[in-house]
Amino acid sequence: MVIVYNMELKRLKPTPPPTVPVTTLAPPPEMRLRGDVLPESYQVFIQVYLYSRIIQEVNVTSPNQTYFFDGNVTVHLHCVQKTKSIFLHSRNQNVSRPVVVDRDSNERFYVESYSLHQDESHFLEISLEEAMEVGRNYSLFLAFEGELSYDLNGLFLSSYREGKPEHEEDTDVDRYLAATHMEPTFARTMFPCFDEPAMKARFNLTVIHRTGTTALSNEAEADNNLIDEEWQYTRFQPTETYARPEAVEAGHTAYADSITGKILQFYENYFDIPYTQKLDQIALPDLSSLAMENWGLVTYEEGGLLYEEGVSSYLHKEMIAALIAHELAHQWLGNMVTMKWWNEIWLNEGFASYMMYLAVDHVEPSFRMPPPDEVQTTDEIMSMFDSITYSKGAVVLKMLADVLGETVFHRGIQIYLQRFRLKNTDQYDLWDAMKQSQSESPGRVDIEKVMNTWTNQIGFPVITINTSSGNAYQKQFLFNDTSESGLLWQIPIRVTSGSGRSALEWIFTKTAKKDTFISKKGEWILANVNCTGFYRVNYDQTNWARLMNEMETSPENIPLLNRGQLIDDAFNLARAQLVTVSLALNSTRFLSNETEYIPWQFAVKNLEYFILMFDRSEVYGPMQMYLQKQVTGLYNYFRNYTDNSTVPEDHVSQISQLLAIQLACSNGLPECVTMAQDMFKFWMTNNTNRIHPNLRSVIFCQALAAGGSKEWEFAWEKYQSSSDTSEKDQLREALTCTKKIWLLNRLLDYTLDPDKIRLMDVSSVISSVAQNEAGQALAWNFMRAHWNYVGLLHPSYLISEVTRRFSTPFELEELEFFYTKYDLFSASRAVQNAIEQTKVNIQWVKDNKQTVLDWFLTETS
Repeated sequence: MVIVYNMELKRLKPTPPPTVPVTTLAPPPEMRLRGDVLPESYQVFIQVYLYSRIIQEVNVTSPNQTYFFDGNVTVHLHCVQKTKSIFLHSRNQNVSRPVVVDRDSNERFYVESYSLHQDESHFLEISLEEAMEVGRNYSLFLAFEGELSYDLNGLFLSSYREGKPEHEEDTDVDRYLAATHMEPTFARTMFPCFDEPAMKARFNLTVIHRTGTTALSNEAEADNNLIDEEWQYTRFQPTETYARPEAVEAGHTAYADSITGKILQFYENYFDIPYTQKLDQIALPDLSSLAMENWGLVTYEEGGLLYEEGVSSYLHKEMIAALIAHELAHQWLGNMVTMKWWNEIWLNEGFASYMMYLAVDHVEPSFRMPPPDEVQTTDEIMSMFDSITYSKGAVVLKMLADVLGETVFHRGIQIYLQRFRLKNTDQYDLWDAMKQSQSESPGRVDIEKVMNTWTNQIGFPVITINTSSGNAYQKQFLFNDTSESGLLWQIPIRVTSGSGRSALEWIFTKTAKKDTFISKKGEWILANVNCTGFYRVNYDQTNWARLMNEMETSPENIPLLNRGQLIDDAFNLARAQLVTVSLALNSTRFLSNETEYIPWQFAVKNLEYFILMFDRSEVYGPMQMYLQKQVTGLYNYFRNYTDNSTVPEDHVSQISQLLAIQLACSNGLPECVTMAQDMFKFWMTNNTNRIHPNLRSVIFCQALAAGGSKEWEFAWEKYQSSSDTSEKDQLREALTCTKKIWLLNRLLDYTLDPDKIRLMDVSSVISSVAQNEAGQALAWNFMRAHWNYVGLLHPSYLISEVTRRFSTPFELEELEFFYTKYDLFSASRAVQNAIEQTKVNIQWVKDNKQTVLDWFLTETS
């Protein structure tokens, strides 16, 4: 499924806590298939007329490229309710020649009419003269034709530049391929079908394609024969990894090949269900998401699968391992067992995200990956595929595993998969499986009662603890609303203290009084130990002061995850006006002596909001001075490595080194800026890149930020000429770091030319330019001027990224005009959210600007 979290992995940011529900109501009947007839199997024939390669030869007329496809489908149906109509889905196709046959009697039905509904349902309605009867079996034949799409959905066109073959004289040539991306609602654009998750069926596929080309599908190949000199057909029935031929020959698929079998074996053992499907993995030049878990044929964007020794960073291995683990988890959780409707997509994505951490920790323990933290129309279905779906589900499952114990939780997963193999489920089926597992062990938790408060309610709670009285109360955590929501959660709270006391407590009601929460002899109290729960914690002022003092004087007494959690809670509580902004900023003082990654990670994530709000004001100077002072110790901790362009052996330390360079250079630490410039200059002067692969992204960016047109032109030339996926990704991101407005404008213009910047990279380029304070206004104006093109892929992501810095009434006015005057595709909700967030930003800046300025001035005086 859509891997929105890859953006977070690339930027090394955690997923923010969700503020919308995991599930919503199912859509009204008029937007769902009626279910009168159910598909049992499909027989699909499709012919793709694409030429994989066109060579221009002297005095020879080359064939014109064609993007047409056609075919037919026969669906075997079972009638469960008497009806004279068949409803299925079709979109952007010409459909013809419908034939309906009663398979039990071989009687052909007369089709009175067929038509496409002109609304977001994409229904193809076939009306019959006679009614189909309950319990009987029928077949529906339809012919279809269409064109390959350019928006990387459905059956879409992709291309790449192939290097000069040794046996031929022609220079580089363009190679073309057709690939698919069907989820969530794009199968209907390839052929007419029942395009809903509960309508699972068996598919028999035959592809007619040009001779000399290869066809791949979910099943293994049954047979492959020539039709004539131009055409052949492939009919479909250990693991292969496919990519551009030169990438395979260069060994860029070797790492993926080496870990895939280990991950599969881990899942087979964990789930106690063998994987029996064939499995191909393919790296595509173009894909609208980072990966897609098609059963037996997993597709990846090239950067998500290819590892290039000496070019890719070691950290890129983590992303590849996590991505493969996520997609392979879906072979069981999503493909073998599927949710009934999109409003429970978290059952697929939350589970896959949770299992991903276990699998990667098993096959690559050195990575030390930390555990994680209903819709109606097609557009709303698309909007469900966001970081919230992936993250909240994973965190809630982690909390359940902590409460039940890993053994009970593990057995519950096995029961769930075995009971519902090849079926559809909802969350209550999962709770029933967990109940059965729990019944085999002592101790009982009312699983359904507890978990429904997390999966059926919007958001998550904040617990406020008074350590003098032991009183505690819960309420929904809301950034922008001080009203009481009335929602309550059943909350497991793990508590520890300065004297070593620990306990697991439950808050079932609005208020509670626990002796565990009472401070004894001036000790500090810490709740949500090791962050196993999905809630925020607020304390009385005295306890906050004790915790912050402990982090400054004896940080080792506070668990590592909680040193990050305390920062994250303090800043978010301040934004909700539950604590002061000064208290939140005070939580960062201990960082001058902190060298662990997690506390710095949360500090950078939260201070980013301050930077976005104030980097165009007088607050920014003192803020940079403070951040420069705080990060100096961390930068110097890794300086011997950095100056010699080497990295520590420990994986987490490698991430910390990157963060140190990025934060130090971007806040003007002279030795950092000089280092980046010198390393990049050596590459330019000697045409030898001696920068360690791990450090290239951040050093490229900082060198271009500090440099001018000479550095930028060099990076652009390297980007255009490179055939290495990792190097192109590094350079493309670096090009957005320059402070020269005319160069940023030039790069934005290049996004309109797919020969310069591929469509799948357009959103990330524009959003990165927007994150550069020199490019914010440029990106916003450019996005609006070219919305019909740049908004084709990931429009919601693009809107949220480009508007993050909005904090003035004028920007709000422009955003509201954009909402009313533009065709927003599936981004309507994202624009509404941006409008509300801009209003919040305006008020927040008004309320806090002077306080923040005074705090930074005091700390740097």
